[in-house]
Amino acid sequence: MAQPGILARLDHPADFDGWRRHARALALAEVAPGRIDWHIGTEASGLFAGLAEPPPVPANGAELRVPRDFVELAQLVVCHRDGGRFDLLYRLLRRLQREPTLLHVITDDEVHRARAMAKSVRRDLHKMTAFVRFREVAGPDGGEAFVAWFEPEHHIVERVSRFFVERFAAMRWSILTPLRSLHWDGTTLHLGEGASRADAPDDDAMEAYWRTYYANIFNPARLKIKAMKAEMPEKYWRNLPEAELIAPLIAQAGRRAQEMVEKAPTVPPERHLRQMQRLRDAEPGSTDAPASWEQARDAAKTCSRCDLCHSATQTVFGEGPLAAPVMFVGEQPGDQEDLAGTPFVGPAGQVFDRVMGEAGLDCSRAYVTNAVKHFKFTVRGKRRIHERPNAGEIAACRFWLGLERDFVRPKLVVALGATALHALTGHTGSLAAMRERDLVLEDGTALLTTVHPSYLLRLPDEDARERETARFRADLERVGLLVPEMRAA
Repeated sequence: MAQPGILARLDHPADFDGWRRHARALALAEVAPGRIDWHIGTEASGLFAGLAEPPPVPANGAELRVPRDFVELAQLVVCHRDGGRFDLLYRLLRRLQREPTLLHVITDDEVHRARAMAKSVRRDLHKMTAFVRFREVAGPDGGEAFVAWFEPEHHIVERVSRFFVERFAAMRWSILTPLRSLHWDGTTLHLGEGASRADAPDDDAMEAYWRTYYANIFNPARLKIKAMKAEMPEKYWRNLPEAELIAPLIAQAGRRAQEMVEKAPTVPPERHLRQMQRLRDAEPGSTDAPASWEQARDAAKTCSRCDLCHSATQTVFGEGPLAAPVMFVGEQPGDQEDLAGTPFVGPAGQVFDRVMGEAGLDCSRAYVTNAVKHFKFTVRGKRRIHERPNAGEIAACRFWLGLERDFVRPKLVVALGATALHALTGHTGSLAAMRERDLVLEDGTALLTTVHPSYLLRLPDEDARERETARFRADLERVGLLVPEMRAA
């Protein structure tokens, strides 16, 4: 006699926690995949009336073992619109108990299918963060509010919500999609039902400025139509205010590129020549260069080598013993460092101090500084949001970093993040490619490269944060091996 089917209820189409809870109980009870009907929603029609509820988790202490990669894979796959996604994941879960290295077999049909689904979801997540365009509307109280419309391919709305909450925390906004909707009131995120395109506004006054901006930054000399359409597929164009400009800009690209060539200057602009002369006059070793660390710190207070000095509260110079055996170079001051005038005192600095202690290092023996000495930010509401320094700003501040290295003369320099690595070596490629390598600066000083602690704070997934924190701790433990005097007593 055939065994009855089992009804596994899920709260919503991307209910990973519900799938995991049911899948664990079913796998421990050795229920075959073909007996399970995965049903979304609390109400079931008469078609499911004869199905049994999932069995309880056995009380014999039995456990399932899966690699962490499977959890991350499953969290993405449940967001896919393929109706067989839950059954596929359950089959993989069962097979992993017998084949623990299954996920490494990329030729396996089920593994290949799951990885392709995860890749499609990741792409959809990226496109939503890139192509959502808010339009201003009147809020319920007459205040400022914003609404956006997006059509995702998969059930990604809840998963991507944290990105928009963190990025637009000071705004009141709604993102409407046909599947689910997000509503942020400045304090609480609400998940709502799907909407229609008619529920979202078509235009607002700011879009004329956005189209003007887009037209002016469009570079016809770098136009690669195939690459552009791969990164910004045409199906998203109907929701982008700048899309109406794309066709005429492409049509005019050849003529405009030729005009740029004909108008190219034959000599550097006067302002560029003046700036280069100032940099040459103030190089370390010149008669105008500060003779001591104290003089350098005081001179940096009035630095105007780049425009960041106009918005920042103050210069944030490095701190620590001048005989420090190790110099840690961060990227730039944050909001709290800018106000305090001291490096590494904000949230990222607190993570840095904690992991330094866990790695057995004495923070008081290190010299800490930043590649750029002024806080670069953009204002959103009442918050100042960190903005990455550009190459010109990094180059302008390299003078002060060079002085600090001359006065401290550390045995080892640790670059925390890509900006610091760029300032120290000129490297503009991948940080990951340099992280595991033994590097040497031009003066012979040893160099290690790792991530900036703020990277750990930005990771939305707790497992990923723990994993990357452990890697960061291992990098700092390596500092202790290379420079034993940095170890705590």
